[in-house]
Amino acid sequence: MSESTNPPTEPNEATIATVTDTGSVAQGGEDRPDGDAETSADRPASATADGANPDSAIDVEQALRVLEALLLSAAETLTMQDLRRAFDDQLDSDVMRRLLDSLRERWSGRGVELVQLASGWRFRTHADCQPYIDRLREQKPPKYSRAVLETLAIIAYRQPVTRGDIEEIRGVAVSPNVLKTLESRGWVDVVGHRDTPGRPALYATTRRFLDELGLRSLTELPPLAEIEKVMDLVDTRAETAQAAAQ
Repeated sequence: MSESTNPPTEPNEATIATVTDTGSVAQGGEDRPDGDAETSADRPASATADGANPDSAIDVEQALRVLEALLLSAAETLTMQDLRRAFDDQLDSDVMRRLLDSLRERWSGRGVELVQLASGWRFRTHADCQPYIDRLREQKPPKYSRAVLETLAIIAYRQPVTRGDIEEIRGVAVSPNVLKTLESRGWVDVVGHRDTPGRPALYATTRRFLDELGLRSLTELPPLAEIEKVMDLVDTRAETAQAAAQ
């Protein structure tokens, strides 16, 4: 007597690609005919990201190596779209995020870390290593006056603001050079104009400002008291330099 066999089950289009522990990008959610859980021996070394085209098979270890190379060689932060384009869009955002999380975990505890910032992903040195790096830098980072830092703080915490708003809060006139300094650094930009007589420009911080602070959004800004401490330190250094010059 011949046995009847059921036709193979078609894969569910709603299944989500997941990164397995055995170095593969596999599809989750498929039922096994014997009801047993899938073991590591059952998993392939690689699988397709979309479950359809076998030519798009992605090995996780290779994908991680490529991601590592992309991020280490990039001069700027890379967006999720940039990273997906490097893989010819074979990996969706969920899979890419799992790969990035895995790569971030691998670099945890080292002198360099993988971080997600406002404009994308990049490697950066740990803060506790920065003093050692600064000793070898021939070009020192620019020093900013209290006026510049106060103006930046007002824009960051009160944005969007006009030049008049800044002057009202500081109690003194704001030099055009102060705003030009912040704009040339790429920290602030004009984002519109207030609907009042004269239509004054509205200033706000940029993604680059958040990136250079190592932040993903304005909600991660430190308390204003910490900014004030930085300003006090600037004043102390300026007074010390002035006394030494005399």
